[in-house]
Amino acid sequence: MAYMTQEGYDRMVAQLRKMETQDRAAAAAAIAEARDKGDLSENSEYEAAKEAQGMLELKINNLKAAIAEAKIIDTSKLTADTVQILSTVEMRNTKTGMLMKYTIVSESEANLREGKISSQTPIAQGLLGHKEGDTVEVKIPQGIISLEILKITI
Repeated sequence: MAYMTQEGYDRMVAQLRKMETQDRAAAAAAIAEARDKGDLSENSEYEAAKEAQGMLELKINNLKAAIAEAKIIDTSKLTADTVQILSTVEMRNTKTGMLMKYTIVSESEANLREGKISSQTPIAQGLLGHKEGDTVEVKIPQGIISLEILKITI
């Protein structure tokens, strides 16, 4: 089961619709065009188009499964008492003094450029369940970092 926002869910449904309509039609057209070029046994373009269609169908099936397993989070029931999914956490690295701000989201909604990290990352895992003022030790690939939680918002 994957927890996500309504926005993330809607984005996945829109992507699925596009893949099932536009992308499937484009794949079928590519196969038809390649088929028209002659002998299928020696037609690498036809094989490539068939392989692309297979990959598209796999992506569609994976997206359908993710949508079926999605659990939309009711943001009105969330509190800023502790760090949880959809919390925005302002923190400070106690060693370097560097300030960071991340929103903890589902894996499918993670986007570091937007400041959204997956709840599965080591930093998010270390923060979950903690309160403002807590200092947590987080094991990351480069070693262990100490983060002080400054503020939690929803």
